[in-house]
Amino acid sequence: MSFPGPRPHPALWRLARSFVRAAEGLVFPPVCVACSKPLPAMAERHEEENWFCKACLEAIEPQVPPYCSKCGEMYDGAFTNAFRCSNCEGLKLEFDFAVAACTARGPVRELIHRFKYGRRLHLRASLAVLLRRVLEEERLKDEDLATWLLVPVPLHAERESDREFNQSWELCVRLAQFTGIPAADVLERTQPTVKQAHLNRRQRQENLRGAFRLRAARWWERRWNPPPDLRGRKILLVDDVLTTGSTTSECARVLKNAGGAEKVVVITVARG
Repeated sequence: MSFPGPRPHPALWRLARSFVRAAEGLVFPPVCVACSKPLPAMAERHEEENWFCKACLEAIEPQVPPYCSKCGEMYDGAFTNAFRCSNCEGLKLEFDFAVAACTARGPVRELIHRFKYGRRLHLRASLAVLLRRVLEEERLKDEDLATWLLVPVPLHAERESDREFNQSWELCVRLAQFTGIPAADVLERTQPTVKQAHLNRRQRQENLRGAFRLRAARWWERRWNPPPDLRGRKILLVDDVLTTGSTTSECARVLKNAGGAEKVVVITVARG
């Protein structure tokens, strides 16, 4: 995979950081984020082994081929050619393809639930470390990802206010720190939508039509931190879990039609 990696810091900053890490290790010894088993003290926590014990890492089920070339749903069997699954065949999914790091089972499912609904923000880094796996996908590993852009799936303002954060943006920020790929919050959700649990895929797509738009830059952003130009840009659309792909498809439609993006690839921590 090709991306810049974490931003290098001055030697003095790294020295100070090592002392802070050592002090943190004395007061708050590192433990596995999934089961709380003690872990060896580490200077930096950029790797999975620095967040998870061996048993929990082995319990995490990776998304491995064969899976649908469009929505990423995993299948059993020996498929030798790319295929599109029956679940998304016939649907107009606007993203180019979707890929997840893990299945939404075991430790990953529990971590995402604690992160989103338990407001455990400290879990964002460990989930972003898992999310980094997707960059090894065959269709991404030869890309110069430094030229791509990480974009989060937005929450409606009321939902974000209630939750106090947007989990997708938190993952974006951490993944940007780990990889050096730039991140930008360029979408907004304009209207709340009815709960989709009992809707089929086509109904979900209709329910989400018009629910997203490009976010207008605030005056201070226009002056000091203007939003990136999306025209011709390749985008990694980030979310925590992919289920039917309806939400990410509508986001991709806006990024392409309104923003002029060339390509949108959905990346998620888990596939539901």
